[in-house]
Amino acid sequence: MSETLQTKAVTVTTSATTTSATTTDADLLAETVLAVRTAGSALRERFGEVVPYETREELMRALAANDDTALAILRPRLTDLRPDAGWVEDELDGGALPPGEWWVVDPAEGNVNHLHALPEWAVTATLVRDNQPVLTVVHLPLTGETYTALTGAGAHLDGRPLHVSETAKLDLSIVATSQARPDEDEEVVRRVGRSITAMLFDALVVRTAVPATLHLVNVAAGRADAFWQFAGARADLLPGALLVMEAGGRITDAEGRPWTPQSGSFLAAAPGVHGDAVATLSR
Repeated sequence: MSETLQTKAVTVTTSATTTSATTTDADLLAETVLAVRTAGSALRERFGEVVPYETREELMRALAANDDTALAILRPRLTDLRPDAGWVEDELDGGALPPGEWWVVDPAEGNVNHLHALPEWAVTATLVRDNQPVLTVVHLPLTGETYTALTGAGAHLDGRPLHVSETAKLDLSIVATSQARPDEDEEVVRRVGRSITAMLFDALVVRTAVPATLHLVNVAAGRADAFWQFAGARADLLPGALLVMEAGGRITDAEGRPWTPQSGSFLAAAPGVHGDAVATLSR
């Protein structure tokens, strides 16, 4: 994606079904922030106690209840902003999207953490145009932090510009990875294990946890130096990919090739450690 993400004109015309006025992508971003924060507030009200479950079916119902709470706010508001945009129904979906605009939303990124009363969860919304993310919002309801990025306009945390780290040595770096989804293919699981072992030898500290987005906001903010993942979905990689790119980082696959949502691996890194991270992950 580092080679394919191009700066696009930030002025688009809204559908005639809503208004004939011209709306900028910056305006869309501001309205998306409001929608995502409102959804986050609703999820925060549901947070606090561990939600018990004894079967996979009970777990799925609990996850769906959180998703539905946030989507009841997000879907009508975002649809009103871009009524002609498509909507990605499953946040675990991957691969390319059809041409045009699409909302890629994770109503409860790190949902399983929310159910276990763990603080690592967020609400995200990304507008994708012809398979390029043009704006994204990542909101952490428990801290109140909101990360935003707009193609060609930088990445920000509550209005403050973000910049990736200047670290130039992998052995001085904090790096991270994440489990893309439950019940992953056996070869992917083994590849994840091999990559963690390699990074334990080469990096300073290796962090492993879900969700991916919260590692990626740390890379964009310069708190961590690299994040990688094998497999993965649009909803857990696109928001962070745009944030890291706009903060000056590099986005490729684990072998250093241009990343797209069809890629089998993902790497986001500060420029100074990107090459060493590729070398480690390619072993």
